[in-house]
Amino acid sequence: MTMYATLEEAIDAAREEFLANSPELDEESANVQQFNMQKYVLQDGEIMWQVEFLADEGEDGECLPLLTGEAAQSVFDGEFDEIELRQEWLEENTLHEWDEGEYQLQPPLDTEEGRTAADEWDER
Repeated sequence: MTMYATLEEAIDAAREEFLANSPELDEESANVQQFNMQKYVLQDGEIMWQVEFLADEGEDGECLPLLTGEAAQSVFDGEFDEIELRQEWLEENTLHEWDEGEYQLQPPLDTEEGRTAADEWDER
């Protein structure tokens, strides 16, 4: 899993990975049907992004599906507004780093450490 500090970097890397995994395609002939995205909040509060493009709608990936069809293709082609993509993201789907490399939607509240983490996340 590779995460990036900016959404634009994550999209560029996902485009390159999609093309690398489909050597018979070039950027102009690539047909993307699904755009998946995941937002992470690290323990230090830093926000990171992971993005993937998929050739088939409904295909399982590491991230959550956000756009399909023409909308996914537009992002692949670089025709997108980063602000709109951020607005489409549902904050309740953001994964928070609980322990190094371990992510959860919410911290476990059954320990003092978990309650402290939850309080810190709520302050952000």
